[in-house]
Amino acid sequence: MAPAISISLDDSLDMTDFVINQGHGVKGLSEMGIKTLPEEYIQPMEERLMTKIEPQESIPVIDMSKWDDIQVANSICDAAEKWGFFQVVNHGVPLQVLDDVKKATYGFFGLPAEVKRKYSKENSSSNNVRFGTSFTPQVEKALEWKDYLSLFYVSDEEAAALWPPVCKDQILEYMKSSKLLINHLLQVLMKRLNVNEIDQTKQSLLTGSVRTNINYYPICPNPELTVGVGRHSDVSTLTVLLQDNVGGLYVRGNEGEDSWIHVPPINGAIVINIGDALQIMSNGRYRSVEHRVTANGSSNRISVPIFVNPKPQDMIGPLPETLANGEKPIYKQVLYSDYVKHFFRKAHDGKKTVDFAKITN
Repeated sequence: MAPAISISLDDSLDMTDFVINQGHGVKGLSEMGIKTLPEEYIQPMEERLMTKIEPQESIPVIDMSKWDDIQVANSICDAAEKWGFFQVVNHGVPLQVLDDVKKATYGFFGLPAEVKRKYSKENSSSNNVRFGTSFTPQVEKALEWKDYLSLFYVSDEEAAALWPPVCKDQILEYMKSSKLLINHLLQVLMKRLNVNEIDQTKQSLLTGSVRTNINYYPICPNPELTVGVGRHSDVSTLTVLLQDNVGGLYVRGNEGEDSWIHVPPINGAIVINIGDALQIMSNGRYRSVEHRVTANGSSNRISVPIFVNPKPQDMIGPLPETLANGEKPIYKQVLYSDYVKHFFRKAHDGKKTVDFAKITN
C-alpha cells in the first residue's frame, strides 16, 4: 500500500526527510510507484557496472548431512581458501525456522513508518537495535537501495524487551538453531590452521559477539543505475546468510578484477562467507571476499545475515598456530572495535578495510 504522502523528488531535502527522518525508507519510495530513480541513488558508473559475469562458475554447494566425513571437512576448508563463499544444504537448521524468519522479515518491513521509526538511530532506546536505510548515508556520495534492521545480541532478556515484537522470536530461533552449524564450521576451519581445540578464549575470540540484520530490497525503478549493496567484504569471523528466491548476490570471482559470480538461491540452503576477522586470524589463508547485491526492477528481495564476530574489546591478529612453522605475519594485532569503526565511518569500498590491519613495510 503506497503511503498517503506526496513529495517532490526534485527537492533532496524532502526526499531525505521522507526516506530517513520519517522512516519510510526506500520501501516507501518504491511503494509510491516512482518511475525514475532519485539522483541521490545514482551510483558512479564503475560501481554499478559488472563488466564480466561468469555464468559457468559457481561457488561450492556442500552437503552437511555427514558432518564428520573428512571429505566434507576438506570441502569446507577448500572453499574458504579458494572462494571465501559456499552454500550449505542439510545443515541441521529446520526449514520451518528459515521460513518463519523470512515471514517475520516481511512482517517488520510491513509495519507503518511511524512504528519502524521508533527503532531508528535517533529514536531507538538502545544502540543495539537500529532501523536504517542504505549503509552510512552521512558519508555516502550515492545511497544504496536497501532498508535494514540491525540487532546486536546481548541476552534473551534484552531481546525480549527491546527487539520489535513482530520479529524477535523468529530471529532468536534462527540464531539459536544456527549455533551448532556455526560451531561445527569453525571447528573444521580451525583444524586446518592446526588449532585442534577451541578453548574458551578462542571461542570468545571467534564467536564473542553476534549481530543479525534483516534486509529489505524493494522494487527499484532504473535498477541498472544503482546497487542494493555496494562492493564490500564483511568484518565478521563468519557470516551465515539466508536469502530468498529472488537472487542478486554476486561475489568477486577468481578470474581478475572485474569478474563476478552470481550466488543462485537454493531452496533451504544457507550461504556461508568468511569475514575479514577470520582472514586476519588465519593470516590470509582463508579469504574474505568482496561481494555486492544488485537492485531489482520487478521483485522485492529480503535477506537475513547473522554476523558472528569477535567481541569489540578483543585484539585480533594472526593466531599463533598459523605462524608456528615460521610463516611471517601479514597482519598486525588490532582492537576489533577500532576495525569495525573504520569500516562504518566510510562508504562501501571493496576490500580496503582490511588494509587497516595490514603490516606495511
